[in-house]
Amino acid sequence: MTVRVRFAPSPTGHLHVGGARTALYNYLFARVMGGTFVLRIEDTDAERSTDASVQAILNGMRWLGLTWDEGPGVGGAYGPYFQTERRALYDEYAQRLEAMGRAYPCFCTPEELEARRTEQLARGEDPRYDGRCRALSVEERAARRAAGPRPALRFARPEVAEEVAWDDVVRGRVSFSSEVLDDFVLVRSDGLPTYNFACVVDDVGMAITHVIRGDDHISNTPRQLLIYRALGAPLPLFAHASMILGPDGKRLSKRHGATSVEAFGDLGILPEGMVNFLALLGWALDGKTELFTLAELEKVFALERVNPNPAVFDTAKLEWVNAQHLKRLDESDRVARVLDWLAAH
Repeated sequence: MTVRVRFAPSPTGHLHVGGARTALYNYLFARVMGGTFVLRIEDTDAERSTDASVQAILNGMRWLGLTWDEGPGVGGAYGPYFQTERRALYDEYAQRLEAMGRAYPCFCTPEELEARRTEQLARGEDPRYDGRCRALSVEERAARRAAGPRPALRFARPEVAEEVAWDDVVRGRVSFSSEVLDDFVLVRSDGLPTYNFACVVDDVGMAITHVIRGDDHISNTPRQLLIYRALGAPLPLFAHASMILGPDGKRLSKRHGATSVEAFGDLGILPEGMVNFLALLGWALDGKTELFTLAELEKVFALERVNPNPAVFDTAKLEWVNAQHLKRLDESDRVARVLDWLAAH
């Protein structure tokens, strides 16, 4: 197998610690396996995606030294690498699923959906789509299409419950029943694909072999697996790294201080120190060795050694790791970097 992995950020802000660690793990796995590291920009959220955020992410990646083999500014045989430039591909796959009977148009309005959701919550039920548009005849669908507006497209989940499971490289066997899912939306009424649909279409189209991401995506994986099955596409291997917590045990956020790699650079953290510290947020080589260069990590990183337990972001540990890398620099390099930092501040 030729390993192909991807880092697929949404350009809605800077490159934050969690995303940077995901990028690093993908990059290292590709280098260790002699594979390809793809950078894909998931910019279908038109209201929040900005060119400035794209540049911030690219700058953060470059600052860390994480060069990508395919993606923006590099190109590649599986492009384009911005989702907004891949609309024709999503339309093609959507039409294919509908023709196969694995997807159907939904004419329910947002107001109708919200009213049903409110009723379900009032009855103590988990809110989910009731599938009423699935039962429409071909003639009824044609008539409603002609009357407008454009419908959404929903996935037709299996009518008979089936196990949706995978062997996660980090977490072991994970299993769901398809019954816990509803007929989820693939394409919104505005024609834009949802995250789960675009993600699968892109990963299939880019021949991604391993999906390495945060465990906040575990709930997305069953839906994505059902789409893979419906398309008859080969499944990638999944590896879900643990979340990163602040010292108070809560998910790392702005209330804990700096969270973007650029902000840490402004505070005087070296990219070498940041890379080393990010690698240790959930991964260890032997439980003893703590200092690594990026080049050393490219030789020893292993997905199987990623810990499924949450990692704690310890600022004191980051500063210690950074100090060790500062000491390792030859004097002229250290002086130049300190002078650059002082000039900037």
